[in-house]
Amino acid sequence: MGRLPLTSVTPPLFDTASLRLDVPLAEHTTLRVGGPAARFVTATQASELVDVVATTNQSGEPLLVLGGGSNLVVGDAGFPGTVLKVANLGRRIDRIGDGLVQLTVEAGEQWDDVVADTVEQGLGGLECLSGIPGLVGATPVQNVGAYGVEISELLTSVDLLDRATARVHQVPAAELGLAYRTSVLKGTDSAVVLRVRFTLRGDERSVPIRYAELARTLGVDPQARVPAAAARAAVLELRRGKGMVLDPADHDTWSAGSFFTNPIIDNAQLEAVQLRAAELLGADVPMPTYPADSDHTKLSAGWLIERAGFPKGHLGAGQRAGLSTRHTLALTNRGSATAVDVLDLAREVREGVHARFGVTLKPEPVLVNCEF
Repeated sequence: MGRLPLTSVTPPLFDTASLRLDVPLAEHTTLRVGGPAARFVTATQASELVDVVATTNQSGEPLLVLGGGSNLVVGDAGFPGTVLKVANLGRRIDRIGDGLVQLTVEAGEQWDDVVADTVEQGLGGLECLSGIPGLVGATPVQNVGAYGVEISELLTSVDLLDRATARVHQVPAAELGLAYRTSVLKGTDSAVVLRVRFTLRGDERSVPIRYAELARTLGVDPQARVPAAAARAAVLELRRGKGMVLDPADHDTWSAGSFFTNPIIDNAQLEAVQLRAAELLGADVPMPTYPADSDHTKLSAGWLIERAGFPKGHLGAGQRAGLSTRHTLALTNRGSATAVDVLDLAREVREGVHARFGVTLKPEPVLVNCEF
C-alpha cells in the first residue's frame, strides 16, 4: 500500500474572511438563478467559518451557508443577510487496519475532485458517486446517492459547527439520521459541516455494483466488484449521457440535478396508484417499483413525470425553463430563466403528476427565499 501516503492540501492563509456586497447568487448556483446577497463572505479556513457564525450570532443577522450551489434554488429577491461561502480545503488519508483507510476532507473541497483523487490513490468506495457537482460538506446533509451507493454507507463522522453556540463537535454518522436524500441537518439552520470522514477500502476495487444500468454498462453481473477506475469511468459516461455533468455550454446541465425525489409511498397506497396507472396506460405498461422497507415502496419520479404528459425537453410557460432534453427529473435553465420560471415549471409538473396518479412529488433542492 505504498500508494497511500498521508496527504494534505493546505490553502493560502488569510487574516480575515473576504467580504463583498450585493453579490448575485445566480453566479454561485448551478441553476444560475437567484437575486443578490446583501453581504457575501468567503471563508477559506474552518476557523473563519467559526468566526463568521459567531459574529452573525451576535448581530442577529440572517445567515445562509453556501457550498457549491448545486442543490439550491434561491429566489429572485436574493438573500437579505450574509451568505457564507464555504471554501476551506484539505485532505488526509490514514490507515486504520484490515485494508481500510480513513479519509478526512474539509467541507470546501470539490466533491468530484475528491472522488477522482481516491480512485487515483487506489481507494474504493466513492467511485459510483463520481460526477456529482457540489462540495464535500453538502454530501452528508443530503445523504447524496447515485448508482446504488449512498454517503451513509461510507460516512464515519463529521465535525459540526453548532450555529447557536459557535462550538465544534465531532458527531458519528449514526447520529445524523441519514435516510433517503435527507438527514437531521437538511432543512435546518442548526449546524455547519466543517469536515467529513469516510471509511474506504484500499484494494483499488469498487463497492459491489448494485445498479442494473451501471452493471450493464460495465458488462458485469450485479454485485460484482470491478476496478474503481472502471466504475468511475462508466458512471461519468452515464451521467454525461443524461446531462448530469456540469458543462457551461450545455443548458441541460444548468440545473440542480434531480429536482424531485423518488416518492416513497406506503403499500396500502401502492395498489391504488398501480390501478390508476393501469387504467390510464394499460395493464401491459408496468410501473417500476422498488422496495423501500417492509411497509413502503419507492416509485420512479422520472417515470411518473413522463407518463403524466411531460416529455424530455418540455418547456414551461415562458419557455425560459424546461425539463432536460435527456432526463425528465432535471428542471433546467435554458439560458435566461428566473427562479419564478423554474418554480412555475416545478409546480406545473408536481400538479400534473398528482392529478394523473395521485402521487405528490417533493423537491430535492433546498429552497431559499422562495416556494412553490
